[in-house]
Amino acid sequence: MLTAVKNQMRVCLLSIKYNMMREMVNKVTFLTNVGFMVLNNASFLAQWVILFRLRGDVGGYTFREIMLLWGLVAASFGLSHILFARVFSLSDLIIGGKLDAYLVQPKNVLASVLTSATDVSAIGDLLYGIVLGLICSPGVGCFFLFLLFTVTGAVVFTAFALLLGSLSFWFVRMDLLQSQMVMGIVSFGTYPDGIFKGVSRFLLYVIIPVGMAVWYPVHVMTVFDAGMLLTVLGYACTLAAVSVIVFYRGLRRYASGNLMEARL
Repeated sequence: MLTAVKNQMRVCLLSIKYNMMREMVNKVTFLTNVGFMVLNNASFLAQWVILFRLRGDVGGYTFREIMLLWGLVAASFGLSHILFARVFSLSDLIIGGKLDAYLVQPKNVLASVLTSATDVSAIGDLLYGIVLGLICSPGVGCFFLFLLFTVTGAVVFTAFALLLGSLSFWFVRMDLLQSQMVMGIVSFGTYPDGIFKGVSRFLLYVIIPVGMAVWYPVHVMTVFDAGMLLTVLGYACTLAAVSVIVFYRGLRRYASGNLMEARL
């Protein structure tokens, strides 16, 4: 059992490695994509600098805490897209009957799908997020928490995309909902939770997991709370487990697209 798990992990790591090597063949394109993503993220800092010159806080957040939000969203988003970019287009694979190439491989189907592609520009997101986290963290302990929450955030991003994508086994056109809901974490996660009230706040904690991916972690980094930390860790593990179960339940319903396609 343990040997099989180790072999699966080794194959997945090799898959990620070769994806990165393939994307880095053209170094100019690679560096351009990464550099422009960093600049794109940094351009949004200007609006917050101007806003905080006009008022002392926004939704109860200081400028440092807003920057932690941005850093955590960027780093989590980047890590998930570097390692598991294919999950964000899972609906297209299912609807188009393109899972055939993964079903015939000797490794685990889900692991094969998750690690079959990478997004080069996401490296820029990850680097930008880590640098911002390093600059804005009030201490070493806070920065280590930032790195931990980058991992849990990436798990939430990936598991949420997997869960929504897996619903395509039952419902058509889930690709639109998947992309919109996942990007909702990015869109809402870069704003303080204090500005959301009532139903919208409930939806962003329960339906779209912005609270567990971003807001709770920033609260923990600001004022440490062990209970809140365990809640974030437990939520990430639970969401990952549920998404895996839904995927394999849906896989039983999968209808082959009869595509002549092979993966090397």
